[in-house]
Amino acid sequence: MDTVDIARWQFGITTVYHFLFVPLSIGLVALVAGMQTAWVRTGKTEYLRATKFWGKLFLINFAMGIVTGIVQEFQFGMNWSAYSRFVGDVFGAPLAIEGLLAFFFESTFLGLWIFGWDRLPKKIHLACIWMVSFGTILSAFFILAANSWMQNPVGYRIDEASGRAELTDFWAVLTNPMHLTAFPHTIAASFVTAGMFVIGVSAWHLMRRKHVEVFRPSLRMALVVTAVASIGVALSGDMLGKAVTEHQPMKMAAAEGLYETQTGAPFSPLSVRTPDGTEEIVGFELPGVLSFLATGSFDGEVQGMDDLQAAAEAEHGAGDYTPNVPVTYWTFRMMVYIGLATAGLSLLGLWLTRRGRLPGNPWLWRVGMLSLTLPFVASSAGWVFTEMGRQPWSVYGLMQTSQSVSPGVSAGSMLISVGALTALYAVLFVIEVKLLAKYAKAGPPTEDEVAPPSEDNDNDDHDEERALAFAY
Repeated sequence: MDTVDIARWQFGITTVYHFLFVPLSIGLVALVAGMQTAWVRTGKTEYLRATKFWGKLFLINFAMGIVTGIVQEFQFGMNWSAYSRFVGDVFGAPLAIEGLLAFFFESTFLGLWIFGWDRLPKKIHLACIWMVSFGTILSAFFILAANSWMQNPVGYRIDEASGRAELTDFWAVLTNPMHLTAFPHTIAASFVTAGMFVIGVSAWHLMRRKHVEVFRPSLRMALVVTAVASIGVALSGDMLGKAVTEHQPMKMAAAEGLYETQTGAPFSPLSVRTPDGTEEIVGFELPGVLSFLATGSFDGEVQGMDDLQAAAEAEHGAGDYTPNVPVTYWTFRMMVYIGLATAGLSLLGLWLTRRGRLPGNPWLWRVGMLSLTLPFVASSAGWVFTEMGRQPWSVYGLMQTSQSVSPGVSAGSMLISVGALTALYAVLFVIEVKLLAKYAKAGPPTEDEVAPPSEDNDNDDHDEERALAFAY
């Protein structure tokens, strides 16, 4: 492997790993806020116990997300300095706003929420966790604005003297068509991730008939959120597919392995092809479905990779402008299939738990527990599809990935960096899983533990939350 391949591996490993925490944090904090709202409105202790339980798991995940996310910024200077010099004036603007505004906003209110138990009025304290939820969504908005600019660069000009991209219209960056479709898709997927996480953990306890008064309401809330969010994922995914077809037609063609331009292009739910992806060995097709996904019409025209390759060569010169077709093809399907599975599981769960019922078959609970992993796989597949489907471009149509890597960094140095970060992230992964498993299995606090403190104990019953805040 050359330096470009190694740099891509490092960024891919660290980014996909970091993104395991992001959607769970975005969705879970909103669920925690919903549970606390139910407690404030009803005064029922089980909602307070649920808030404390899920809030603790959120804090663990949020803290780990911060640790793993810091590395992302340093990589732009370490391995991708040529890219940073070219796009820094544009790409850096939304990221700077995210760090200076959104991140500090959510961090400030998170601190108030952690330390404000029994110190702030109930409604003010409740408003703090809702502000944290708003802050996480705001962070996602600005980060996705930066990423969407890489997918469809807008609101810039190239300075002739320096050869760098300069920002001319920040509003155009924020209203980029790719951004306006990717953002709701990502947020909806985050709620699916959090919903399935709550479903999985609740299933573990309910299978054992433990803390039913806490986990049944949690389960029902998560099932409703997952079902609604799954619809949001499907609708926003449809809009995103059309935006991708318009601005990155090569990616949509690769998602189907479509080499020749077709009218009424089919979608293949399953296809086994030769290693290079050019010939199909086994498969079946749904006529016109790809055209509908891409254009909104079953008779719409979808450009094939051969024609798009020829057009790219005419515009940008000789080279291979086709992404990795097998990876793009299968990651696209993993998103679709897992989305359908989570929607089906949430609707089935709502039916099985209606009117106070709890299924007696342990296999149903085991399915619920195992389904916890599905959204994480789908989210990872989504990022791989988004980034690898854009190749060979780091900034679509402007800068190729091979031109973006740091010129002064050797392959040996990059290999050492990849090895060190991968080992570090493996350790962090073990810590994350063990912490989540420990506190998830421990269950919610008892009614006595969440009772209002006496005046002489100085709120010492919140030491664990404060320790997590201090670590954060």
